[in-house]
Amino acid sequence: MRKLTLYSRPECHLCEALLADLLPLLSADDSVETVDVDSSIALERRYGLRIPVLVAGDVELSGYPLDHERVRRYLESPPR
Repeated sequence: MRKLTLYSRPECHLCEALLADLLPLLSADDSVETVDVDSSIALERRYGLRIPVLVAGDVELSGYPLDHERVRRYLESPPR
């Protein structure tokens, strides 16, 4: 199972578009958690206006627009 995190904000149309592009790439074993960067001062400072940001653990996979190839390679690679 792969767990991805999407750093976002409510009513962010770019975040919604990235998520819509991401969902078809996910298998039934993959999950994506959406985290509101405004819920934490640390997250707001880290990501600020760069949202959306898609991460896997400590690795930033993509911003907007979705880097389909990089995300696909990550999802197809053996789990670490």
